[in-house]
Amino acid sequence: MSAEPAFLLHRKPYRETSALVDLLTLNNGRIRAVAHGGQRPGSKSRQRLQPFTPLFVSWRGDRELKRLTLMESRGQTALLAGEGLLCGLYANEIATRLLPLELPAADVFAFYTALLEALPKPAERALGLRRYEWALLESLEATPRFCTPEGHMLDPQTRYRFDSQSRAFLPSGQGLEGRTLRYIEQGDWDHVGLANALKSVMRAALAPHLGSTALRSRELMLAMAHRRQP
Repeated sequence: MSAEPAFLLHRKPYRETSALVDLLTLNNGRIRAVAHGGQRPGSKSRQRLQPFTPLFVSWRGDRELKRLTLMESRGQTALLAGEGLLCGLYANEIATRLLPLELPAADVFAFYTALLEALPKPAERALGLRRYEWALLESLEATPRFCTPEGHMLDPQTRYRFDSQSRAFLPSGQGLEGRTLRYIEQGDWDHVGLANALKSVMRAALAPHLGSTALRSRELMLAMAHRRQP
């Protein structure tokens, strides 16, 4: 097959000197493959298989576990540190958990690429993450329905909470205002004061698909926030 743009999502040792990798690819979504020599010290495979590095890859195999036959860099590694790095690790972790193998996800790839450009810029980081999370939900056909479970329009003055079974919103005194949810539905995500509501909706919509095991990246974020407290 011809080389395909890709990013490394996850890597772990495999046998003696190889690596088992999960890659996000442009046309084939997430693939899992063996990278021979990927754990050998000093090998070109190990040097190239780094998080946040744009790659060209090709592989062989018809089963779920492929064999990489080509790994080449196609650009500079995104230089991430601190919170930007943890957000990048979070993006990799949720894609590894959520995307079924070989489910085409070109939009996820596009928003992941845009996210890597946004992460070094604190002012753009949160919105880049939300756009990426939304693309993941779309690929799973699991985006929220901005209505009640019965299909009724949300009242701007009423507060609602997300219902994971119906992917709709139920009236709740402690939830988000219908007005806020309408802004989100319209894609008006730059609206002042919407950041926390967006984060809340995305987290609620993603939760049923992530499972019960805590995200390692989220634990690291909480630890960082705790260290910052006086």
